[in-house]
Amino acid sequence: MTLVLICRSFIDDTLLMDLLTVLSALSCGSQVHVPYSEFFQLEALSFYHRVVSLEDFMEKLAPGNWPSGQRNAYCFETAAQRSPDRKSCPMKDGNPFGPFWDYVGVEFDKSVLFGGISFGPYHQPQWMKRFPPSEHPVLALPGAPAQFPVLEEHVGLQRYVVWSHKMAKEGEEHIAALLTRPYVGIHLRIGVDWQNACKMLKSDDTGPHFMASPQCVGYNRQTAAPLTMTMCLPDLAEIRRALKLWVKKTSARSVFIATDSESHSGEIQKLFKDKVKVVSLQSNSAQMDLYVLGRADHFIGNCVSSFSAFVKRERDVHGLPSSFFGMDTPGKVNHRVEL
Repeated sequence: MTLVLICRSFIDDTLLMDLLTVLSALSCGSQVHVPYSEFFQLEALSFYHRVVSLEDFMEKLAPGNWPSGQRNAYCFETAAQRSPDRKSCPMKDGNPFGPFWDYVGVEFDKSVLFGGISFGPYHQPQWMKRFPPSEHPVLALPGAPAQFPVLEEHVGLQRYVVWSHKMAKEGEEHIAALLTRPYVGIHLRIGVDWQNACKMLKSDDTGPHFMASPQCVGYNRQTAAPLTMTMCLPDLAEIRRALKLWVKKTSARSVFIATDSESHSGEIQKLFKDKVKVVSLQSNSAQMDLYVLGRADHFIGNCVSSFSAFVKRERDVHGLPSSFFGMDTPGKVNHRVEL
């Protein structure tokens, strides 16, 4: 989960939006917030845009540019409907929102509601007119100012999200100690909450675009491939089928499993007997799972999952092959009868 402050200023008549962010731990139920640089290189972002860490902002810039007593919260009018008075931005409603702002010691003095405006470069003039930087030097938002899922034109920005040297070192140590190359990495998104979400496909109300599915069915809704239940919630038979295919194609000697639920490691180990080593980390670190999956010789992801989408984007940057359950070739659904 990423929440942001946007510090706005004019330089050469150009609006600058400096991303000031803290990335919270992704482990289930965690309220631990760590600096962005703990996981990723802040310097890498600077090749795309000016950036400063939240910690530096709060220590060096906030006292003069965003002092206590002048800290406004900004949100859509519809978001304010979730607050008790229906007039305030729910900035601290739930986890990680409340713990995030408490972590940086921020109390909001006023809520500024807006509507009829969207995020994106095409709407920049509207934002400038509505919130001139001279009057609104900092925009504090309850979530990242971006659309979900990631738009096709933004996919390439993944190249600026580079793992920190510490994460890379730990990740390579895990790979060297636990896995033998070549290895296939898979992401199993099969928890109870996900099972309930995938049930929506049975009503045909979602269409081909459901959460992160554009990454595999295509971003054009008119020409998108159909989204099947197998692609959203692969059963054990599909997991076995896909693994047999890619382990054989890559001559893999190891399989790495990242999962939000049952890893099926026992069943998968039986499938390959002693010819392939099956590994699933128990470190409760989603970031480490992302790193190891990103370095696999082949990756099999979940078409609908944004977790898989992060891995797919990173692998695309480095020219590494990926596929999805129910879709061995991205964009082309496997021929299989859906039950």
